[in-house]
Amino acid sequence: MRNPINVIILFLAAGFILLSTGIFYTVDETKQVVVTQFGELIGEPITQAGLYFKLPWQKVNYFDKRILQWDGDANQIPTRDKRFIWVDTTARWRIADPLKFMQSVRTETSAQSRLDDIIDASTRDVISSHRLIEAIRSSNRIFEYINQTQNTDNSDLVQSEIEEIQIGREELARKILLRAAETMPSYGIELVDVRIKRINYVEEVKRKVYERMISERKRAAEQFRSEGQGKKAEIEGQMTKELKEIQAEAYKQAQMIKGKADAEAIKIYADAYNKDPEFYSFLKTLETYKRTMGKDTNLILSTDNQFFEQLNGKLSVTKE
Repeated sequence: MRNPINVIILFLAAGFILLSTGIFYTVDETKQVVVTQFGELIGEPITQAGLYFKLPWQKVNYFDKRILQWDGDANQIPTRDKRFIWVDTTARWRIADPLKFMQSVRTETSAQSRLDDIIDASTRDVISSHRLIEAIRSSNRIFEYINQTQNTDNSDLVQSEIEEIQIGREELARKILLRAAETMPSYGIELVDVRIKRINYVEEVKRKVYERMISERKRAAEQFRSEGQGKKAEIEGQMTKELKEIQAEAYKQAQMIKGKADAEAIKIYADAYNKDPEFYSFLKTLETYKRTMGKDTNLILSTDNQFFEQLNGKLSVTKE
């Protein structure tokens, strides 16, 4: 009868030999596996996580199952209106069919190189068939906003300075994605997304764009100044009109008050005259003296002059 200890040692040794020769392997959630035997595929690709068995002479090829990043180099591309720009794109992709991927490109490094060629070519084709303004803007929001805020007199200015786009930057990115994704299934790759990361002008175009921007802003500023001056003249005209109306109303009220006061004064004078005409005449004569004679006033009057009447009386009284 065999010794149980020897049997256990034998099983442990056999297990160690099996593990050391790589018969078992694991696949985690982020990986997918293609098993090959002397370069030939064995079974279907393994995409589920777990512990798996293989023969010692078989090879396990691991591929990433997550979404991967591609970042290309900026390329100089002419637009349809003959403007040269630097276009920098980025993309996300994943290995959808590990078998085709292994058969066509084998490694992620080779796949990145293949993506360089395909996405750069698609970007060049799409950008070169559209205008510069469509690669820069994604919507007509500015155009619509200015049209809403400006009056009809400025509609021609707005349309000439702010170009309306039909496609836009986001739509161009979708076109690049669709064009580049056409050939991806043959490599076992799924292109998830393509984005235009950055657009720069070449120096000559940049200078022309800056000059145009300055010209547009000056023209818009001049237009706003003209509108401001017109509004100022309108406000000042309205202010002058209202001021004249206020002054006219005030003058009218003043004349009415003055007329009433004069009427009251005349009535008072008339009442005073009717009560004692001689005393009223005396007061009026004294007021006349006060207004006409001063300290150095010299008068030459005849003795029968009415103006001399009171003076004569006063002298007579003095004599007495």
